[in-house]
Amino acid sequence: MSAPRPYNLVAELTYRCPLRCVYCSNPVGWRDVPDALCGAQWTRAFREAAALGVVHVGLTGGEPTLHPDLDEIVSGAADAGLYVHLVTAGTTQTRADLARLRERGLRSVQLSFQDAQSEPGDRIAGARVHAKKLAFAESVRAVDLPLTLNVVLHRHNLERVGELIALARELGAGRLELANAQYDGMASVNRAALLPTRAQLDAAAEVVARATAEARKPEILWVLPDYWRDRPKPCMGGWARRTLVLAPDGVALPCHAAAGLPGLEFWRFPQRTLAECWRDAPGMNAFRGESWMREPCRSCPERGRDFGGCRCQAFRMAGDAALTDPACALSPRHELVLAARAEAERDAPAFVYRGDRSLATIHP
Repeated sequence: MSAPRPYNLVAELTYRCPLRCVYCSNPVGWRDVPDALCGAQWTRAFREAAALGVVHVGLTGGEPTLHPDLDEIVSGAADAGLYVHLVTAGTTQTRADLARLRERGLRSVQLSFQDAQSEPGDRIAGARVHAKKLAFAESVRAVDLPLTLNVVLHRHNLERVGELIALARELGAGRLELANAQYDGMASVNRAALLPTRAQLDAAAEVVARATAEARKPEILWVLPDYWRDRPKPCMGGWARRTLVLAPDGVALPCHAAAGLPGLEFWRFPQRTLAECWRDAPGMNAFRGESWMREPCRSCPERGRDFGGCRCQAFRMAGDAALTDPACALSPRHELVLAARAEAERDAPAFVYRGDRSLATIHP
């Protein structure tokens, strides 16, 4: 199978982070993934990505600003002709740092918020960081970088969607991503504590619809959780179709969570070229296109739009990455999602935080 052109590179510089978010999408065993690529190796990766057709790179993690070669990495991405976007929690960089990164080629910043209010936001983050985020947003604006706010939504902050929209306007954000939690990584551990009720989602959606109708900044992106849609999303735009993820240890992946799927072989950069990792690695080709699909996906008229949904979610919920995503109402295992919805109507259990030692008993 010929590999399509990737447009976006997700550069996971490190999984280290000062926050302990209960919904973090990094691998639960993130400590086992070393920061193997130096600035020069990342720069080579950016050149090879550009040769593949990539035009955009998101520097992310963990907290990407903890990488010691961040300045060199930003310069290397810009010199490769990529649009350089920083995805950060906003707790480690000063205004002077941002100004320097802008001079080196940084084009825009995405800042995460856990809530519109300090106390619940810090509780979700597992650290006192809300005030630092507010100050960081002001610094982004002061150095004239476009700002996107990203908020992962769940049962503990959906009622404050209106406040989050007001916060984005106050901070001068051009874009607000209201992303209902996707249940990977720590979010899968905390699903029972995070999954909202349908009533919560409907109420929040009404607030978002009214704000969107006002046609004011910021642009609002509202992402529904799979568990309440009955139709799966085309995860990452389809398996290894548009987005290439490069993990901190150099493993090239089709999505953030794919390394956790058993039986798939992914290749490591720079031991192999990025083109080889993207084009030829068996794991990259495992779910490309439609030939791998079983029924009901194989004959579904939506198969070219949703590609059967999320392979990682199919494995996580049903034990087989080649099955139809249980989020789809046509899936033979859709009852797993219905059971999760019923679970959301009960009282939420306590959180397990990213990095808790007790995780060894949950995900050994």
